Amino acid sequence: MNDLNLAFLKANSLPDVQANKDERALPIERVGIRGLRHPITIRSAQGDFPSVGNFAMDVALAAEEKGTHMSRFVSLLQEKRAAIDSLEVVKLAKEMLPLLEASEGQIELTYTHFVKKIAPVSAVESWMDYEVTWLAKARQLNQGEISVDLCLRALVPVMSLCPCSKEISEYGAHNQRSHVTMTVALDSNSAMTVEDLVAIAESEASSELWGVLKRPDEKWVTERAYDNPKFVEDLVRDVAGKLKQDQRVISLTVEAENFESIHNHSAFAKISIA
Repeated sequence: MNDLNLAFLKANSLPDVQANKDERALPIERVGIRGLRHPITIRSAQGDFPSVGNFAMDVALAAEEKGTHMSRFVSLLQEKRAAIDSLEVVKLAKEMLPLLEASEGQIELTYTHFVKKIAPVSAVESWMDYEVTWLAKARQLNQGEISVDLCLRALVPVMSLCPCSKEISEYGAHNQRSHVTMTVALDSNSAMTVEDLVAIAESEASSELWGVLKRPDEKWVTERAYDNPKFVEDLVRDVAGKLKQDQRVISLTVEAENFESIHNHSAFAKISIA
């Protein structure tokens, strides 16, 4: 017997403390791992691109079970996987439950999503980045079927111009960069993409943003925002109203935060629709 086989036998003869029964009669709602960074490939309308995913993965633990199989969370991600989109996130959650021998669990994936944008006048191309989170909650049903509740969250930076400032000023109006954060619950077979969600927020802002703008573009953006003023209340209502009309959205939460240019504080608003 060579040294490698001997080491394998010794490893498999080691006691598995985690597999012992627990006598405290206390189930655990969620147990797993957080802060796991892992290379991923993202599927987008403009083609696949690499990114780094920050994962949180957990399952429910029955009262009689001492511990979960922590290493299996990582092993699940180590397998060769297709590019990440809504359907792949659902598939990952469905694979996790039998692997972890659990009745329910969830996966949260946060990463940076890139969209190539074209400036409005010069047509120069540049990349915009958006913070995106997929959340998949899975549970085992009676006949062995696994149900998954899917949520998509995107933080979209936009521009907002104050209607009151425009109305009372002889010239100009104060404006600021704003963050619109949308969290939407989707059908697990939904075809909504990150680009779809981003476009909704950008279409309802005073103006969307670009990574690179030439002088003619800057003039266009400035005048576009001046002609389309929005309070933070307008911004959150308009985005929520548009999402409410989308048949792919089951429920939604929209938050808007304006980083005020004339104050040292932010203005914010939030709407939730079940």
